[in-house]
Amino acid sequence: MNVVIVESAAKAKTINKYLGSGYKVIASYGHVRDLPAKDGSVEPDHDFAMQWEVDSKSQKIMREIADALKNADKLILATDPDREGEAISWHILEILNNKKALKKGTEVERVAFNAITKQSILAALKEPRKIDEPLVEAYLARRALDYLVGFTLSPVLWRKLPGARSAGRVQSVALRLVCDREAEIEAFKTDEYWTIEALLTTSKGEDVKTRLVAIEGTALKKLDIKDEASATAIKAALEGRDFRVASIEKKAAKRNPYPPFTTSTLQMDASRKLGFSAKQTMQIAQRLYEGVDIGGETVGLITYMRTDGVQIVPEAVSQIRDVISAEYGKQYTPFAREYKTKAKNAQEAHEAIRPTDPRRKPDQVRKYLEKDQAALYDLIWKRAIASQMAPADMEQTAVEIEAKGSDGKNYGLRANGSVLLFDGFLKVYEEGRDDRFRYIEKGKDDPEGEDEDRRLPALAQGDHLKDKEISADQHFTQPPPRFSEATLVKRMEELGIGRPSTYASTMAVLVDRDYVRIEKKRLVPEDKGRLVIAFLESFFKRYVEYDFTAELEEKLDLISNNELAYKEVLRDFWRQFIASVGEIKDLRVGDVLEALNEMLGPHVFPDKGDGSDPRLCPKCNQGRLSLKISGKYGAFIGCGNYPECNYTRQLSQSANNGEAALDGKVLGYNDDGIAVTLRTGRFGPYIQLGEAAGDEKPKRSSIPKGIDAATLDFEKAMQLLSLPRDVGVHPTEGGMITASLGRFGPFILHEHDGAKTYVNLGNVEDVFTIGINHAVTLLAEKRAGGGKSRFQRNAPKVLKDLGAHPSEGGPVQVLEGRYGPYVTHNKVNATVPRGKDPSALTMDEAVALIAERIANGGGKKSKASRSSAKPKAAKAAKPAKNEAAPAAKRTAKPAAAKKAAPAKKSAAKPAAKKLAKAKA
Repeated sequence: MNVVIVESAAKAKTINKYLGSGYKVIASYGHVRDLPAKDGSVEPDHDFAMQWEVDSKSQKIMREIADALKNADKLILATDPDREGEAISWHILEILNNKKALKKGTEVERVAFNAITKQSILAALKEPRKIDEPLVEAYLARRALDYLVGFTLSPVLWRKLPGARSAGRVQSVALRLVCDREAEIEAFKTDEYWTIEALLTTSKGEDVKTRLVAIEGTALKKLDIKDEASATAIKAALEGRDFRVASIEKKAAKRNPYPPFTTSTLQMDASRKLGFSAKQTMQIAQRLYEGVDIGGETVGLITYMRTDGVQIVPEAVSQIRDVISAEYGKQYTPFAREYKTKAKNAQEAHEAIRPTDPRRKPDQVRKYLEKDQAALYDLIWKRAIASQMAPADMEQTAVEIEAKGSDGKNYGLRANGSVLLFDGFLKVYEEGRDDRFRYIEKGKDDPEGEDEDRRLPALAQGDHLKDKEISADQHFTQPPPRFSEATLVKRMEELGIGRPSTYASTMAVLVDRDYVRIEKKRLVPEDKGRLVIAFLESFFKRYVEYDFTAELEEKLDLISNNELAYKEVLRDFWRQFIASVGEIKDLRVGDVLEALNEMLGPHVFPDKGDGSDPRLCPKCNQGRLSLKISGKYGAFIGCGNYPECNYTRQLSQSANNGEAALDGKVLGYNDDGIAVTLRTGRFGPYIQLGEAAGDEKPKRSSIPKGIDAATLDFEKAMQLLSLPRDVGVHPTEGGMITASLGRFGPFILHEHDGAKTYVNLGNVEDVFTIGINHAVTLLAEKRAGGGKSRFQRNAPKVLKDLGAHPSEGGPVQVLEGRYGPYVTHNKVNATVPRGKDPSALTMDEAVALIAERIANGGGKKSKASRSSAKPKAAKAAKPAKNEAAPAAKRTAKPAAAKKAAPAKKSAAKPAAKKLAKAKA
């Protein structure tokens, strides 16, 4: 018998069917060991020794593999065909050798297949090889570097910049890209400019749309017409004039097809066309690769989805060309195309992402797939088919038109157009487009954005045209757009930062760390992220430089090509890196904050526009504003005259609807002549009645969500200050019912006989308008539902029912929880990632989230683990809070039930806990 090791259970099941009874296929479920999340897992002082740890789940898997090998003749390591897959095979073999689980004479082979098809697997088994040691060494170097950066920089961040969570070798550089783009947007200065367009007509009444491009023979630049007066004068000079065709230029043009997908280009186009995040794209592609049920047979629909390669094997090219000929005709299949990777640092010459069988068209498999799977397969199939199709043929036309203005000046206008003569590959596929990083508006507001596909009427040199309409349009230059996931992936690939297989996880970390948020599919840096980057650029600039990171990637690729020793790379890096860390060891937090004040000045202390010092305290007019750090609350802005002046505000209120300008605004005076003012604090805007007098604090009220601080008036402010509001006495039970705002939003409270009943209200306005009848009804409904406390919710709302779990059965649902949406199956709950639309969640994604939650220790304990508990401990167990004790226990004598000793609290230090969470 032969033992075959693959990475996933789905793959194991499929391959087992292909290989038959002579093989036993076991899934490793990814990595079987890793560096433990604690200090000392990589030891630079001991030649970078790495201390690996096998978790309990992997220990069970390794026991299964070891048991299977007792009666095996051969071990076949068939993990994924990339650097990570090679590393997993190496780890498995290392563990087995250390345990002496390989009997003498057992053959060990490494095979790699690019697709989960019977043909690919059998072909791979005929071409075994040894583990690629240089590729493993490149993995070891990468893993050590990521660990050393993360576990060295992160504690420095915690000490010098409380509230920051982590730094990483690739993560921090990606964050810098996002922050740099935001700074570029904020620094952008808008310019006004005008364009002149003329709608002309031929003698046959056909329209020709033109644009002014020259005056007196001098070509117009984008911003040459600066104001309305100049534009109006030109418009008047052209109206009613004779327009003559000076020249017509026609030229043929070809558009060649795009190469088939790599990991990064798949993520980009799935983002543009389907709205998928990078992580979502990879999860769906993983399922398509590992196999889906097609008419009772598990079929891998696409080749391996982590690749830099754009080439396709000859037999697949032949199949694709056959499909093109059959579907579209011979004219669409001129010759076989070969593609070569142009991406910087391209590595691992695997095939591009393509359908395993091009004859399996999207419409034929759609009924077997989930909606997102079908959409992604359609994208991959079309891209692969189009890559071997004929180019598109076009004829582009440029018409130059002259006119003599009423002011005696010569004006030149231009009309552009094109005709698609042969659609070629465009019949199947056209790549989605990114934002053009141009500081002007697009479309009709873009002087270079005319419609190149516009059809022009038949024109000849010397033809005379009349004006139908002359228009002068105002425009304003625009800053570059924020990155989307697609454009960030593209930029990282251009710079040679990271690897395509890591882009999805890198962006997920940035969102999870609250360094970046996603708004309208755009990446917006949070203040916390900007602080971290400002800190790193101030004190570790070399390690967030794009060139340095790309050079390090190149060295890793040289290691994988056996051209560089990996420990030499680690030594060179560590020598300089640890010296940089030592340089700021004794740096005071005050020095750090002053450096950040300078670097983040335009963001946190925006120019007021009146020439005054933007850092002058608006409250005392004496102290200077500065960044302040609180271990509990993070960063905020405070006055340097504290405690004499207690002015504080949030970090970036220049971007928060102008809240900084509202600070101290007087909304009005109450009946006693006391001012009601709008204030801004570290937690946002609030209103205050009067000023502090000694130890007596003035009455305050936060401004709840749904009320805009900028439009808040005196009447609404007084309503907020009047809370809690007495709704009335309960007509049957007695006791006052009050309405107020709390931590979880608006609510009503009924206190009677020492008991309190809370009911949450729908919106803020209900607090001011709810009457006694409605309040009594809500209280009755709450009590009828079990009399839960305010902190317990009714049954969570079902956002999406995904159906039965594919392998374990039982419903999988997406629910709306108190802290956001989550998926649930068999009492295991997993949070839906931030930025992911819960209604768009697929079964594959839900199953992956649940599996990850279980792997991290979440979910219910199994029956076996519960039953193994000692009987005495079970008897002593205390009922859960809000859970009724069994009747027998309620009537038992006190002596019959011993009080369980309280569990000792963990002695782990906070820093150790933080270290356990830090990841590169």
